[in-house]
Amino acid sequence: MKILYLDCYAGISGDMTVGALLDLGVPLDYLRAELHKLGLPSGSFELSTSRTERRHISALKFDVAVHDHHTHRHFAAIDAMIAGCSLTEPVRNRAGAIFRRLAEAEAKVHGVAVEEVHFHEVGAVDSIIDIVGTAICLEFLGVEAVYASALPLGSGFVETAHGRLPVPAPATAELLRGLPVHGECGAGERVTPTGAAIVAAVAVGFGAQPPMLLDKLGCGAGGKDFPDCPNILRAFLGKSTEQETSTDDVIVVEANIDDSTPELLGYAMERLFEEGALDLFFTPIQMKKNRPGVMVSFLCTSQHLERLAGLLLTETSAIGLRYYRASRIILRREIVELQTGFGPVRFKQIFDTNGAVMRTTPEYEDCRRIARERELPCQEVMMRLQVSGVSEP
Repeated sequence: MKILYLDCYAGISGDMTVGALLDLGVPLDYLRAELHKLGLPSGSFELSTSRTERRHISALKFDVAVHDHHTHRHFAAIDAMIAGCSLTEPVRNRAGAIFRRLAEAEAKVHGVAVEEVHFHEVGAVDSIIDIVGTAICLEFLGVEAVYASALPLGSGFVETAHGRLPVPAPATAELLRGLPVHGECGAGERVTPTGAAIVAAVAVGFGAQPPMLLDKLGCGAGGKDFPDCPNILRAFLGKSTEQETSTDDVIVVEANIDDSTPELLGYAMERLFEEGALDLFFTPIQMKKNRPGVMVSFLCTSQHLERLAGLLLTETSAIGLRYYRASRIILRREIVELQTGFGPVRFKQIFDTNGAVMRTTPEYEDCRRIARERELPCQEVMMRLQVSGVSEP
């Protein structure tokens, strides 16, 4: 499994994240072309990178020159723009999930509904680019899981559109709830709202760096110099070196429902997956008064339990749920890109307990893309990819 570890010893921001991911090998021209799929006004922004140093350590600085100064945007407009663009579905889902985390934090801080959240700095073009750009870069690099270190809280004050606020800013503090933090750093804003939202939405684990076979190291520079440490976000990219089978503990959450429509249940499934559910399934059941119903079950980590439970209770008609801990055994899997008669296609390889490949299956999103491009049935594309020979590029 290809994993990414974010070493946030100096903190994290949106531009630092994109800078570190670009430093890992994402071409700037590729990022620029993908971002234009958002449909932002032509010429509204310009991207650039430069090598710089923070306390004599080289890092990549990512900058966005904004020519569209319409900095006030509502969450609904941003959400609709991302959902309706031509970026890939995984990128849209990941970027949408990050922005929703921001919107929910702002809504709680200001005591308004999520739909009424009015972004200022976060809604500016450069912040949209930082968030969507992060999702684009993660997909390009083939990252399957993101881990992060504990986050420094910082101290002091920061000037915002809402006035002078304490560090961490209220929305940032809300986003950091449930995440490991520490105060072992100097003054200054170390984690921005965008950086906190990215980590909260995409990281599946926190703490020490997980065992990996290190492939690349990227360094993204922040805009300030701190006296206590280099203001750099380090991104370690590599493959997990966990055993061919691994075990972990998960939370199983269940709810019995007999009065939600299939449309609402389908939407709830999408939202739960976007926000970190590891798996989800529906089971037909018979409930009291001879009513047919459905049991919604999903797996998650303890870190995501409170948030996902709340989401299930708000997006469905469930008035209660139950949860319990369970252990699972997981076979190792990797995503590889192979050359086929349809061009390069991503395949998932599953390994047995001895490290040998058990099976190789084409990724659905690639099959779906090929089916639409070639005007072929998706099942035919899958069948041909399964039976035809493939070779490494």
